[in-house]
Amino acid sequence: MKVVVGALLAALISVPVFAQKTAADRLTAATEDLNAMMNASDKGVPQDLLSKASCVVVIPNLKKGGFIVGAEYGKGFFTCRKTSGVGWSAPGSIRISGGKFGLLIGGAETDVIMLVMNPSGMDHLLSDKFQLGGEASAAAGPVGRDASAMTDAELHAEILTYSRSKGLFGGLDLGGAAVTEDKDSNRELYGSELSNKDILNNAPHIPPAAKPFVHTLDRLSSRK
Repeated sequence: MKVVVGALLAALISVPVFAQKTAADRLTAATEDLNAMMNASDKGVPQDLLSKASCVVVIPNLKKGGFIVGAEYGKGFFTCRKTSGVGWSAPGSIRISGGKFGLLIGGAETDVIMLVMNPSGMDHLLSDKFQLGGEASAAAGPVGRDASAMTDAELHAEILTYSRSKGLFGGLDLGGAAVTEDKDSNRELYGSELSNKDILNNAPHIPPAAKPFVHTLDRLSSRK
């Protein structure tokens, strides 16, 4: 019993340590993830869905691990299309966390991309906190060159989720995970207290560290 309790505490205590990179480091990783996941041949994010998305979220190196109780923790960024429909906004910062019971032995790093498909999903994204599969409907997105094989659930979901696992875990379940605003990373990027809603509505200049991230989306996507 002591061994089990010790392992459980170690899993839970280690979760905050997962996010010690700087915002600039995470933006570089997020840009690399965008390129890799969009260029994954027949297994990438469908181009037509990216072109229709209202916002894009990238969480590089989401951590998942534990023994008996699993934990997920990661930090990332989102950007939304400008009101003109051309180009993408300066990015806001978010964090994702969650846990569920289950036999989860080991650990993994997973790169996550979420496509926010409609204004309702965008409203959730700009709130202080929301739950995937709760307040915001979410579904695992289809992969391939186009979205012709979308199911009804995918078609009506506010948020479509994609992942690329690097570790030993097979698959990723984001249902029930909480997405919250990352105020510390916003302060690090912009040098002042800005909420995600402030960033989107007031259109601040894109920080130098974020320009490759935004420019990559400009290159990869277009409105249809």
